[in-house]
Amino acid sequence: MFTDSHAHFTYLKPYENDRTALLSHMKAANVSRAMAIMCKLDEYDAIKSWVDLSDDTLDIGMSVGLHPCQDEQMLSSITVEDLLKLNFEKVWAFGETGLDYYWDSDKKQAQQHSFATHIHASQAVKKPIIVHTRAAYHDTLDILKSEKCTHGIIHCFTEDYDFAKAALDMGLYISFSGIVSFNKSGELRDVAKKLPLDRILIETDSPYLAPVPKRGRDNEPSFVPYVADVLAELFGKSREEIGRITSENFSRLVGLD
Repeated sequence: MFTDSHAHFTYLKPYENDRTALLSHMKAANVSRAMAIMCKLDEYDAIKSWVDLSDDTLDIGMSVGLHPCQDEQMLSSITVEDLLKLNFEKVWAFGETGLDYYWDSDKKQAQQHSFATHIHASQAVKKPIIVHTRAAYHDTLDILKSEKCTHGIIHCFTEDYDFAKAALDMGLYISFSGIVSFNKSGELRDVAKKLPLDRILIETDSPYLAPVPKRGRDNEPSFVPYVADVLAELFGKSREEIGRITSENFSRLVGLD
């Protein structure tokens, strides 16, 4: 019923030696699908090993890509061909890519090259990109527009309504993480309730950003229904309705419907 659109399975250290426990937690929480996110190219095999655990009740797909906070030389040299070599049926998206000037402002040119390259790879095979943006509001939108990106996810959304509207107008979807449940996130919730429900996704960004009431713990995909709870309150829907709608949105975005 629920889809976690963004989880770092390879960083879930408590489950490295007990993968069945994590899968059992997801199933018990009615999380029937999740996308395992790549941040480094050498994570491919480890992430694919999680994808291979999919069964009739739990579908795990993956992304391929290079996070903007990775090695500058790698960011500068990444090619469309490098990314397309990793593409196969269970690759649902390219990324996590984008711009992060908060942690790595000295790598702007390299990040921008990598970001555009991921967009071009996604366009070549008609799969969405996963956009990370931090302290790079205008450059993120400028590159999305200049590269004519129309297919993707603004992951872990924390920007304002104008940013969301610009992304939606391009054709992108907005994904909310546990941040939307935090006490200090009233402004973000105000933005969320202005957005069209058919363009919203939910995620955990596991193992980070555990939602209320799981704050202080390592996050995991089984916690994504708590993100749905916040949207349910904002939109006057049930938790289950939000799970169904956001799952349908995800299916439509990645071509699984």
